[in-house]
Amino acid sequence: MLPAALGALIAVLGVTAPRASARIESDISPPEKRKASVERAVALAKLRAVPPLPEALSLPFAPPGFDLTDAEEAAAAAAAARLANAQNPSAPAPPSDHQLLEEIVAKVRPSGTVYMGGQPLLMFGKRYVKTGTHFTVTYKGNDYDLELTQIDGTNFTLRYRSDEITRPIKSGKSP
Repeated sequence: MLPAALGALIAVLGVTAPRASARIESDISPPEKRKASVERAVALAKLRAVPPLPEALSLPFAPPGFDLTDAEEAAAAAAAARLANAQNPSAPAPPSDHQLLEEIVAKVRPSGTVYMGGQPLLMFGKRYVKTGTHFTVTYKGNDYDLELTQIDGTNFTLRYRSDEITRPIKSGKSP
């Protein structure tokens, strides 16, 4: 029985196995058909001389002054403003930090004070600000970082850079 089963298996394999004389088609085109594509690829792959970049080109990922600290950047901006004013004497001088702080503080109107945990808080509507808090005020399209340095009874003190101004706490409403 074993030799008969073995013979049947060989017969089945012989019928279903690919013939050695069968031709296998290649996925690669013959050289005559590929010649135009190869010539086009060679033409595209040729290195061309790249023109040099202009000397005055500013780089977007490392602009001049990018590595300056905030203080150095502010000093550079002030120097540039002085230079621009020197070149155009009819232009108005930029306001000093103190003048700028006076203009900004005139627009800041807290609605009152509140004591929480023995600490005074300045109220701006539903927002409470404690002493030592930095907040940003937008004035004439520019953002300014102010610090609330003191709340004393009915007065508050704001600092911008090294200048401080103390103002009374008045609500935005007229009596």
